Amino acid sequence: MKLIDHGFSGRQEKSAEKEGHGLDHLYSHPALALWLSGHLRSLPVAAVDSHEGLPEECCGSGHGRHLRPGERWVSECAKAFYAAGAKLVLCGRNVEALEELAQELMASHSPQKKTHKPFTVTFDLADSEAIVAAGAEILQCFGYVDILINNAGISYRGAIVDTTVDVDKKVMETNYFGTVALTKALLPSMIKRRRGHIVAISSIQGRIGIPFRSAYAASKHATQAFFDCLRAEVKQDEIEVTVISPGYIHTNLSINAITGDGSRYGAMDRNTAQGRSPAEVAQDVLVAVGKKKKEVVVADWVPSLAIYLRSLAPGLFFSIMASRARKERKSKDS
Repeated sequence: MKLIDHGFSGRQEKSAEKEGHGLDHLYSHPALALWLSGHLRSLPVAAVDSHEGLPEECCGSGHGRHLRPGERWVSECAKAFYAAGAKLVLCGRNVEALEELAQELMASHSPQKKTHKPFTVTFDLADSEAIVAAGAEILQCFGYVDILINNAGISYRGAIVDTTVDVDKKVMETNYFGTVALTKALLPSMIKRRRGHIVAISSIQGRIGIPFRSAYAASKHATQAFFDCLRAEVKQDEIEVTVISPGYIHTNLSINAITGDGSRYGAMDRNTAQGRSPAEVAQDVLVAVGKKKKEVVVADWVPSLAIYLRSLAPGLFFSIMASRARKERKSKDS
């Protein structure tokens, strides 16, 4: 496989071709998942950015209208990987949405170009028993998994004092435990082949805590820690682990976030509305995976600076976050 990247030297291209770095099984939840098998013909270059999660109204959960595939960032990932030559298995809770996306992918290629119809596997990431069965079904599609990209995401908005423990558990179940369960379901097959790459789409909030985002930030902190540990443990098995921590992407993630009592937030955050496009994010994921990055922070300078402040000047960071909390609370009360 030749990597198309103007930043690569001839030596790097040759090395990448020798390794035969395939992209298998790009996962995203709650709405969709993509599992990729085989070698990509090319790896496009793009600005690095990403986002976690999908609009919950895509999931068959009864929230609002059903979004077209082109409106979901994960669908853009599917298009990018499919165009690059990857074989896909699309997975999620809504079989109709999966079939719709599969048909769209097929239609995006000319009749003269040899393509395959993506497989689909339906399951709920919050159901640990279903994940075990789904893992076996996924492996049956191509017989192996080269790369798994975990992109679990359900967002949250609320004050800690007003949030029930059930809400904390729900967010953690999807964002953390579901991701862990799927990884464990597919990891043994990677170890057996001594080949694999596991990617976790985390968040800036997996690195810093932001007021009124406690359940979400906690789930992403746990995700960060788990995959840091995993990276060290499977290095001897020649398994790569990448954690991508993105900033804001223009999706309906905030609209479909849950609040402290479990109800739907129902509003588009200003920062989310100004986020990057899903198509850009999809290309960024391709680049990060193709270069086998250990960790990628994808954000503008303000959140990136906050990460450094948290480590180098924690007192200043805590003061800034306290000020932010006061302003946000005052805004809600007014």
